[in-house]
Amino acid sequence: MDDAIDRHSAAPMYDQLRQLIVEGISRDGLQPGDPLPGEHRLCERYGISRTVVRQALAQLEHEGLVERVKGKGTFVSRPRTSESLVHTLIGLYDDVERRGGHVHSDVLRHEPAVADDEIAAALDLEPGAPVVVLDRLRHVDGEPWSLSTTWMPEAVGRATLDVDLSEASLYRLLADNDIVATSGVRSAEATVATHDQAQHLGVSAGSALLRLRSVSRSADGVPIEYFVAYHRGDRSRFEFQLQQEQSQASLLHIDGDGGASRAGTVI
Repeated sequence: MDDAIDRHSAAPMYDQLRQLIVEGISRDGLQPGDPLPGEHRLCERYGISRTVVRQALAQLEHEGLVERVKGKGTFVSRPRTSESLVHTLIGLYDDVERRGGHVHSDVLRHEPAVADDEIAAALDLEPGAPVVVLDRLRHVDGEPWSLSTTWMPEAVGRATLDVDLSEASLYRLLADNDIVATSGVRSAEATVATHDQAQHLGVSAGSALLRLRSVSRSADGVPIEYFVAYHRGDRSRFEFQLQQEQSQASLLHIDGDGGASRAGTVI
């Protein structure tokens, strides 16, 4: 990154610096996780203010090209992995596997439980009905990726209780027992990591997460699972496959109490 900032250019200095950093990463063959020069060094090298440097780094971080770690510095970012979990009924295991990756799960909890009001409503059960709960910390290619909790009606979940799911797909296991999801509703929303979530996922408390909620149903319309998963926002993005005639989404207004009202349809 030895080029100079052109102070007579119409391009903002922060945008010039951004481009110089991108070119330097390519020219020097830097790999994900490699450190970049610190803010002070960039200020001295290019004779610019720290405000300009921070604007350039913020833009690069927004684009997913660099990662800034408080107290450690700025590093070349790992590529974000596109996930099709929102618009399809596949699970993380199958989604990653078909892209050549590997998922390992730390099973934190897998046992019978009873449905509270939220779980009962999602699974069309009475509160207090028996369910099976499955908590997992999911790793993609060795890196902490998501925290998920899945609830299944007891009739569905009993088929999973004696099975080691650390290296297996829950959906494949259910399919082997003739339990197949054919329809469902999934939603994704932004949130931030709690202290406990941050410790599990290897991020700082308050870091961006994507919260995915899903209810899957069998061909006869009976719910077979409800899950809530928290995905690291710095390691994944969700992509939607859209078609003019077939793909649409409802726009919901979320009020302060968590309620939602339908505001229209997005095509």
